[in-house]
Amino acid sequence: MKKKIIMGILTIFTIILLLFTVYYFTSIGAVNKKDTKEIEFIIKPGQSKIEIAKELEKKDLIKNDKVAMIYMFFNNDLTLQAGTYSLNKSMNLSSILAKFSKGEIKVESEKITLLPGKRLLNYVEVLSENFKFSKDEMLDVMNDKEFLQKMIDKYWFLTSDILNDKIYYGLEGYIMPDTYEFMSDSSIESVITKLLDETSKKLEPYKDDITKSGYNIHEILTMASIVELEANTETDRKTVAQVIYKRLKVNMSLGMDVTTYYAEQKEMGSVLTVDELNKGNGYNTRNTNYLGLPVGPISNPSLMSIDAVFNPSKTDYLYFYADIKTGKVYFANTIDEFYKIIREVG
Repeated sequence: MKKKIIMGILTIFTIILLLFTVYYFTSIGAVNKKDTKEIEFIIKPGQSKIEIAKELEKKDLIKNDKVAMIYMFFNNDLTLQAGTYSLNKSMNLSSILAKFSKGEIKVESEKITLLPGKRLLNYVEVLSENFKFSKDEMLDVMNDKEFLQKMIDKYWFLTSDILNDKIYYGLEGYIMPDTYEFMSDSSIESVITKLLDETSKKLEPYKDDITKSGYNIHEILTMASIVELEANTETDRKTVAQVIYKRLKVNMSLGMDVTTYYAEQKEMGSVLTVDELNKGNGYNTRNTNYLGLPVGPISNPSLMSIDAVFNPSKTDYLYFYADIKTGKVYFANTIDEFYKIIREVG
C-alpha cells in the first residue's frame, strides 16, 4: 500500500514536472514568429532584472515575466546592458537577453536623397549636414590622392583619369543620384564606400556598352553629366548626346555653357561674363580653342543620361539651344537655323 502511494506521488510529480517543462519552454519561445515589426525597447541605467522582465511582458515581447526571471536565475552570468534596443515579437527570450548581454544597441539610420544633376559639392553639403563630420573634412578625404588611389584599386570603374590635377573633384560624376540609408555613426570613408558600391552596381550592366562605345568610362560619364544639365526629357537627352558625338567627330568645340558654369563654379542661370566664356581651362568648352570633352564630369548624372550617351538619337544635328525658362530644347542643322531659333526663342 505504502509502495503504491509513493508510486502515485512520483507519477503526479513527474506529470507536474513534465507540464511545467512544457509550459517553461513554451513561455520562453517567441510571442509571434511571423511578427517582425520593430519595437523599441529601452533599458535604463540601474534598472533591475525584475523591472526589465515586467517591461518586456508589458510590451508583449515575452509571454511571462516570471518565467523570464527563472531563466535569468539559471543563467546568472547574463548582464543586461543599458541602452536602446530594436526588438520584435519573433524573437525568443534567449535571443532577446543575448542581445541585452552583448549590448547590441539600436543604431539610428539616416535616409539621405542625392538629386540628379547636382555637383559633388552639393552632395557633400547634404551628407555633412546629417553626420558628425564637416563638409571640409569630407572634401579633404575626397581630394586626397592616396585615398583616391585606394578607391581606384577597389572599384573597376575608377581609373587614373580622376587623379588629373586639372580636375576639381576626383569623384565628380561618379556618385549615383538615389536615396541612401546610412548608419548615423558612419565615418567619411564608409559613406563614400557605400556610395561607390551603389555606383558599381548600377554601372555593371553597361560594361559591354562601354567596351563597344570606343570611349572609356570617364569620358562616358563626362558626356552624361553634360547631357543631364542640357536636357530634361529622354528624347532630348538622346539628341543632345548625338550632337556631342557629332561635334567630337568633326573636331568642333562643344561650346556648351554648362561647362563654363562648372569651370567658374557658378550656379546655373547666373550671368557669365565674356572673360569667363573665353577663359581657357580644363572644363570651359565655350572657349573656341578648346576641342574635345572637358577634363571630367561637371555633375552627377542619372541613369537616363548615361543611357542616352549609349543610345544617342539617329538624328544628325550640329547645334541646339536649351531654353532655361521652359526646359525645351531646340535643335538645328546649320548655324543659320541656330541663330534663327535664338532670335525667336532667346
